[in-house]
Amino acid sequence: MEKITYASLRSLGEDFHRAFDEALKQVRDKLGGTYPMYIEGKPKRSRDGTFADTAPSESRMLLGKFQQGNRDDARKAVGAARAIYPAWRELDWQQRVALLRKAADRMMERQFELAALLSLEVGKNRFEAIAEVSEAIDLILYYCRQMEEHSGYESKMGGNGVEQTRSVLKPYGVWAVVAPFNFPLALATGMSAGALVAGNTAVFKPASDTPFSGIGLYEALHDAGLPPGAFNFITGPGQTLGEELVVNPQVDGFIFTGSKAVGLKIHHRFARTFPKPCITEMGGKNPAIIMPSANLDDATEGVMRSAFGMGGQKCSACSRLYLHLDIYEAFLEQLVEKTKTLKIGDPTARDTFLGPLINAAAVKKYQAAVRLGRKDGRLVSGGSVRTEGDFARGYFVEPAIVDRAPKGSRLFRDEFFAPVLAVAEVKSLDEAIQLANASDYALTAGIFTNDEKEQQKFFNEIEAGVTYCNRRGGATTGAWPGVQSFGGWKGSGSSGKSALGPYYVAQFKREQSRTIVRR
Repeated sequence: MEKITYASLRSLGEDFHRAFDEALKQVRDKLGGTYPMYIEGKPKRSRDGTFADTAPSESRMLLGKFQQGNRDDARKAVGAARAIYPAWRELDWQQRVALLRKAADRMMERQFELAALLSLEVGKNRFEAIAEVSEAIDLILYYCRQMEEHSGYESKMGGNGVEQTRSVLKPYGVWAVVAPFNFPLALATGMSAGALVAGNTAVFKPASDTPFSGIGLYEALHDAGLPPGAFNFITGPGQTLGEELVVNPQVDGFIFTGSKAVGLKIHHRFARTFPKPCITEMGGKNPAIIMPSANLDDATEGVMRSAFGMGGQKCSACSRLYLHLDIYEAFLEQLVEKTKTLKIGDPTARDTFLGPLINAAAVKKYQAAVRLGRKDGRLVSGGSVRTEGDFARGYFVEPAIVDRAPKGSRLFRDEFFAPVLAVAEVKSLDEAIQLANASDYALTAGIFTNDEKEQQKFFNEIEAGVTYCNRRGGATTGAWPGVQSFGGWKGSGSSGKSALGPYYVAQFKREQSRTIVRR
């Protein structure tokens, strides 16, 4: 099957749908089991019992029961990772690469099963689900390629005669990997693969809304032959189990993707006795700018896909739109018409565009944003929670478009992580860029213009880690490993070195200069 990315515009095809339907049946037949954590390669039950993982589209659908891990479980996982670390570190980097590539092969063999599981557990439509599996596979392969291209990150330095020096990047030790619900396979895989291929060991905690997807990652790595303890899988609440990972002195590095509030808390508290690496990706309030020379069909398609794909539950989702006054009415009319055609429903159905939000809390955030939109501006499309018929036991909402709100409204400042798009009129590109940059976030940004001077001005002046121009496949979304680096500035990210890009793996290593004098 030809690879599907988030920005793909072609049809999935009948072969895909047949394979997905078969995998979906197999996954559904296995639902309802109880799953352990895995520490040192062994199944582990928690003395605190289990919690239920249910489908966001149907609250009565029990996907599985997972362990309510506690601080002691986290300590044991860290201990297991610490014990195997010397052996994993000393393994030739080529052998680590070979093992991780085997894990990518396992994911490829199970791609339809993993996609079906993502559709059930996260509420992704078929397109988004298979794209996430493909991204997870490509992340492993791309990071392995980085190791090869840099010869394991060892290089000869200057000097001559009897004094010879080499620079070697060495792993830190044990890394905590804490993943979000929205890309539970791809983001967990990318963060874990970066740490592991660099020679670190890992303790992985998925979001409590999406533990089942985390099992898929653990099984791929286990079946590939990673030594027991190199990658440990624990589940449970962030307040206890996650907190232990933050304060445990045996954790040498921390990588987190999630909200700004939680990410800043981790970043401020993790390195208490001496500096330790803490990589946090913390969301966005991503703008798109539309200028008069833009192709309006491409622009409306790109904005719609970025604003409402996966219900706006992407850190890269377009949630602010700055329209030039000369094309304001024409663009908005076309955008509203396209949005009204989007199919809301069962995410596993082949023609669904928008499945459910992840949980009841997400619906409340959506409702708060809609109320604010009605108060501050004009609701021009959507805004309702769907509760009738098949929607009654899921978290379904309509994409909402709001205009005429003051440009200083919270609609343009706060990240609601919901399908709500705030629209404002601008008189110039200067004004649009100024407004776009007036944010605590700086993750992604997009523009539609065919004026080359405007394109260059946008790239030179916009404050964002990921930028796009004239992208029909997604105005602000759709980065891909080795194609677009993905990381934010300001309140959107801590490291300045992006995932999916050429500098990512090096963040999981620290430099040692080795000088030998030979006489």
